[in-house]
Amino acid sequence: MKPLLSVRGLQTHFFTDEGVVRSVDNVDFSINEGEILGIVGESGCGKSVTSLSIMGLVASPPGKIVGGEILFEGKNL
Repeated sequence: MKPLLSVRGLQTHFFTDEGVVRSVDNVDFSINEGEILGIVGESGCGKSVTSLSIMGLVASPPGKIVGGEILFEGKNL
């Protein structure tokens, strides 16, 4: 069975005047149909930016997906 959503090696960085902020660095997970995934962690660990990256809603500039792949129903997003 192919995963409904597959995230492999996701990297999202923000390029600021003070330097590069590596907000999401090498995130991997897969979700099959009917499964539920909870993403938990302390404030500032990249939960929201991971979700925004998957949805294609990272503000550019300064943010950019610099690595990895996101597949939905086997198709690259």
